[in-house]
Amino acid sequence: MTLRENINQDLKDAMKAKDTKKRDALRLLMSAFKQIEVDERKELSDEDIIKIIQSQVKRRNDSASQYKDANREDLMQIELDEIEYYTTYLPVQLSDEELANKLKDIITKIGASTIKDMGKVMGVASKELSGTADGKRINECVKSLLG
Repeated sequence: MTLRENINQDLKDAMKAKDTKKRDALRLLMSAFKQIEVDERKELSDEDIIKIIQSQVKRRNDSASQYKDANREDLMQIELDEIEYYTTYLPVQLSDEELANKLKDIITKIGASTIKDMGKVMGVASKELSGTADGKRINECVKSLLG
């Protein structure tokens, strides 16, 4: 079963269970998929879907922090609930230790030694660790390892 079929099935289950929060969150996700398909005229692969989900999670995190700053706990909670629904479809994230070990391997493979080599490391790391670690986490870890 593809990731999209899995999400579609979960949407149907949420509708049957009358879980309106989950139903609405998954409908928003499905509409994001359709928007990309129409705009780019292509069929989405699981990899494309994961990227879309990651961007939706990032948007929800940004919104939640803005709602928190504005003391709108009710709206913040809606965003956090949607994040929780979306993250179940993402690959398991690497722990900090696993991330550091993988980045050390990449640094050794490339032969990077100073912070000036960060661009090369980030290029390779972004491709190899796509989906399993956020770009911001990779960036911070590379800085600590090379700095």
